[in-house]
Amino acid sequence: MKKPEQQTDPLQFMLPFSGRVWTCMLLAWLLTSLLMLVCARLSPYEWYSHNDCVPVVENQFGALNSMWFTIGSLMQQGSELAPRASSTRMVATTWWFFTLLLISSYTANLAAFLTTSRLGTIDSVEALASQSKVKFGCPIGGAMYNFFKVNWT
Repeated sequence: MKKPEQQTDPLQFMLPFSGRVWTCMLLAWLLTSLLMLVCARLSPYEWYSHNDCVPVVENQFGALNSMWFTIGSLMQQGSELAPRASSTRMVATTWWFFTLLLISSYTANLAAFLTTSRLGTIDSVEALASQSKVKFGCPIGGAMYNFFKVNWT
């Protein structure tokens, strides 16, 4: 059996989700990063000093670090950043559950896209007759044979 020629598309990894899902995912990432930033700025437990001798307090979740933390979680990569306050931990935990569901759905859809070949839609008898990828037929003298013989000849 001859193997079908495969077409390669550099953006094939984006096929499991529609454009609307990718847009919503980008917005969710930005909103979660913003929420992480706001919670970290408002919580006194996120402000700490690296050195006990120097009384300067810092917050590790700036704008870029908040975005880095959430995108690292989405890509299943660890980060040296760890939320200290319960509010930022709740935001991070919610984001982790969201990414778990998202990655599971993406993996399942990607496997389905890569294992099945895409055929054009066949919505009429003429479209079925004009294509050559799907073979079809019916037994001579059967009900379908008689139907097509009467109606389409």
